[in-house]
Amino acid sequence: MESRVVYFEESDPKNTEATFRLVQERLNELGIKKIVLASTTGATARKAIVFFENKGVKLIIVPHQFDFHRETNAFPQDLVKTLRDLGHEVHFGTMLFHTDEFYGSNNATTMANLLRCFCQGVKVCFEIVLMATDAGILKIGEKVITIAGTGWGADTALVMQAASTQNLRKLRVNEIICKPLNPLNIDELRERLTQKQS
Repeated sequence: MESRVVYFEESDPKNTEATFRLVQERLNELGIKKIVLASTTGATARKAIVFFENKGVKLIIVPHQFDFHRETNAFPQDLVKTLRDLGHEVHFGTMLFHTDEFYGSNNATTMANLLRCFCQGVKVCFEIVLMATDAGILKIGEKVITIAGTGWGADTALVMQAASTQNLRKLRVNEIICKPLNPLNIDELRERLTQKQS
């Protein structure tokens, strides 16, 4: 079996459209009907609504949890309503890799840093699939495509089989669709986010 992996030269929000196109190709070929998408401010979610409109796909949007680095959640409540009215899901759950001592273990940070060796988007893809399964939005073993990025936009997409945090060993990555070749490390990411907010 052969499958194509696309590597973006660097992390950039301009990769979002290309990521969506690559995801659409795999959706068509694999018959997958659900996309789990990370979106902090709603910008990527809005683009996904337009791009995947009338394509028979359910979006499961996972923003930051409430009270994460700011008093007010950055994901707009009017967009939550729009998404739900269109039949999609929005889940504000606990961000697992940002919760030390989660379930009595101190391995969350280690796991997050290990996954960042691939790129920030891979770490987020794992996290949001686990979160959606913990919430009962996905079933264990269900095949989905998950999309995330590096700070903003989308540059990473994986085909995964869902699992909950209680059944972590059942989580599978079936394919890497795309990722940045030279992703930012966590310190570079924080610096870019700080620059963007100032």
